[in-house]
Amino acid sequence: MKSVLLVALVSLSFGGCAKKQEQPAPEPNPVMSDVEIKQAVDSCAGYQTKVCACTTDQGKDACKLAPAMNDAIQLARQVSLSPDADRRTVLQANDSIKKTLKQCIELSAKLPSLGCT
Repeated sequence: MKSVLLVALVSLSFGGCAKKQEQPAPEPNPVMSDVEIKQAVDSCAGYQTKVCACTTDQGKDACKLAPAMNDAIQLARQVSLSPDADRRTVLQANDSIKKTLKQCIELSAKLPSLGCT
């Protein structure tokens, strides 16, 4: 009985000395380039300028919402650059910027149908 106990203690003590597997370093969070951010901001600012110059009722209504596009880009940019943000959050924030850019481009293309030039 003592020998079984002794073998168990010896095996436990050596088990604690086993090499621990090192975890690979996590990949750094993806960062959108300044060029992509500038394109999004410029596109949405251009949309805002055009829609707010529109004199139709639909254009005036759209003008009230237009500043929110750049706000959405800036907020998503802040989230994506936060050191506390995990990879998934950064990817979602970057995707949000790209979707906002797409929306600004599409809304700019629809301005003539609102009677805006």
